[in-house]
Amino acid sequence: MTDAFFFAANAVLPILLMVLLGFMLKRAGLLTGEFLDAGNRLTFRVFLPVMLFINVYKIERLGDINIAFIVYGMAAVIVISLLAAAASCAFTKDGAKRGALIQAMFRSNYAIIGIPLAGSLFGETGISAAGVMSAFCVPLFNVLSVITLTLFNGSGERKKADVKKIIIGIIRNPLIIGTAAGLAVLGIRELFVSAGIGFRLTDITFAYKTLESLSFVCTPFALMILGGKFEFSSVPRLRREILFGTAARNAAVPLLGLTGAYLMRDSFALTGEHFASYVGVFATPTAVASAIMAKEMGADEELAAQLVVWSSLAGAVTVFVCVTVMRMLGIFG
Repeated sequence: MTDAFFFAANAVLPILLMVLLGFMLKRAGLLTGEFLDAGNRLTFRVFLPVMLFINVYKIERLGDINIAFIVYGMAAVIVISLLAAAASCAFTKDGAKRGALIQAMFRSNYAIIGIPLAGSLFGETGISAAGVMSAFCVPLFNVLSVITLTLFNGSGERKKADVKKIIIGIIRNPLIIGTAAGLAVLGIRELFVSAGIGFRLTDITFAYKTLESLSFVCTPFALMILGGKFEFSSVPRLRREILFGTAARNAAVPLLGLTGAYLMRDSFALTGEHFASYVGVFATPTAVASAIMAKEMGADEELAAQLVVWSSLAGAVTVFVCVTVMRMLGIFG
């Protein structure tokens, strides 16, 4: 038990301390709102895509990717989104609140917290597995969010979704581009290996070192930006919805997603780095982007923003417990 506790602390606390540092720097006036907004864009458009590219490229072979690992992650997210819809419809009749609640339950902060956590637990192999999962989960989150907020919004009417715009948005997503580029270059490297060509991307030393340096910046910078953007406020009229959404996101979803993966671990040949990615998918807080999308598509943006904040607070405990339990079960051995 003691060993599991310290293992979880060593994996989770560095991430929490970086978030706390960002929060304190904002309160001290060293991080301005304009800087945080610019930093958020820089993280998503530059640092995260580069980090994903580098870590996918470091995968030994494309054949090493466990397809069952990806299939389970995507299938579980879809099932959770359906259960979230059923639970939210039973909980409230307000369409705008339903949309915000459903999205908050299935959409995790995978890129900002999940990927660094996988790296903290399993180093480069953990980030590589998490990077591959992001190529599938990130577009799935976006598609499910659009469907959810089209069906559930404040107008009480179904908004007509622009399918072409949705597809273009997914294709242009920087996280998708970074991961896809890594997979493409990895595929080219395998072709070179089969053809007996010795040239590698790492041979272009100045370019590779630059990309690698940018990837090193990503995690601490992104976590500080996340902490700096936290805004706590009391919203009495939403207390019931906040409690419901936070409990679902931080207790029910990880219990369902991770228990299912544990039961299928032998059939799907799931290893520790795969479970590290699943912790990112199922146990991390609600994604910051969910509040932005809720505002754009007519859901309750105030509720969506509060769910991001409070699920992040509760998520510190959730992630710690999940890592501790998995260590005790021997998954993170």
